[in-house]
Amino acid sequence: MFPKIIKLILAIAFLFYGGFQFYENYIGNGIFLTIMSGMMVLLYFKNEIIFLAFLRLRKQDFKGTERWLSKIKNPESSLVGKQQGYFHYLHGIIHSQTNLTIAEKHFKKAIQLGLSMTHDLAMAKMSLAGIMMQKRRKREATALLAEAKKLDKHGMLTDQVKMMQQQMKRI
Repeated sequence: MFPKIIKLILAIAFLFYGGFQFYENYIGNGIFLTIMSGMMVLLYFKNEIIFLAFLRLRKQDFKGTERWLSKIKNPESSLVGKQQGYFHYLHGIIHSQTNLTIAEKHFKKAIQLGLSMTHDLAMAKMSLAGIMMQKRRKREATALLAEAKKLDKHGMLTDQVKMMQQQMKRI
């Protein structure tokens, strides 16, 4: 909701005013303002709109997710690198339901920018492999599935990877 620089300025202001409150012996106010400063720093690295879009996506509300993502006007300047990756990742998931070409573009951009969690990166690569498989680009799909399998350390995507490999044998 706030630009990045405003979040940092608010964090610094809350921290200094919290320190002043400690100096004046208003310990409760100082603790509260220090926590608020920490929240501003947290919101610098974790965008609140992307978080709300993920909550909408959990409910399978693609229109709601799209609505939240549309509130981010200029993602290149208002988001940090990994947040831009998640912005494109969410757009890829939304467009994979309707337009595979746009979804492919968004998944590639998300992989290029990087995602924080390895299972998200594995899911993005597996989704991109599914798109490649539907477009009959078997070699690229095989490479992406192998990368997704390597990134899936907890075994959450093993069933989907096996199913996609079986479908690829039919092609």
